Amino acid sequence: MLIQGMISMSFPVLAQKSFMEEIHAFQEELNEEFSDPKTSPLTKDDLKKFKALPFYSADSTFRVNAKFVRTENQTPFIMPTTTSRQPVYEKYGEAHFTLMGKNIVLTIYQSHDLRKTEEYKDYLFLPFTDLTNGLETYGGGRYIGLTIPPEEEIIIDFNKAYNPYCAYNPKYSCPLVPRENHIELAIEAGVKKYGH
Repeated sequence: MLIQGMISMSFPVLAQKSFMEEIHAFQEELNEEFSDPKTSPLTKDDLKKFKALPFYSADSTFRVNAKFVRTENQTPFIMPTTTSRQPVYEKYGEAHFTLMGKNIVLTIYQSHDLRKTEEYKDYLFLPFTDLTNGLETYGGGRYIGLTIPPEEEIIIDFNKAYNPYCAYNPKYSCPLVPRENHIELAIEAGVKKYGH
């Protein structure tokens, strides 16, 4: 279940197939989650009509190898949300990469609550906004789930960008994307805006 919480490259044929299979599996898993009344964030009315989420076509341009810079001894802070909930996060590191000719730096966060659990102790949170927001994607931005990398490199796959649950149902409380994580590009990858 998803938590509510780059250097462009060309892939050889076999790697491309593996990439396509990986993205297809991600999309399939997300659709299964949204189809299941036990795990779906959709309202009852939307769940009755749900068939599949709208996705951009998988594009390896938006899968990047970023330099990971760990930021030690950061002060924990309360991340604003769409409600009065006040979750505690910490800046864990930065991702430095080039995409479509632009040098980009994104901040990666870690939830203090999740890191106390065995299942999500290595989970990292990357929220971002881009030029598609409010047009083709959710206006509040999207999220990517990551894990702590073993070395100074981290793969960021925007094809796995997903909407916060509050994009589907106002009963959920979702972290707001910090301004520092805005990308001045149209990230045409991942989940699109869910419409009626």
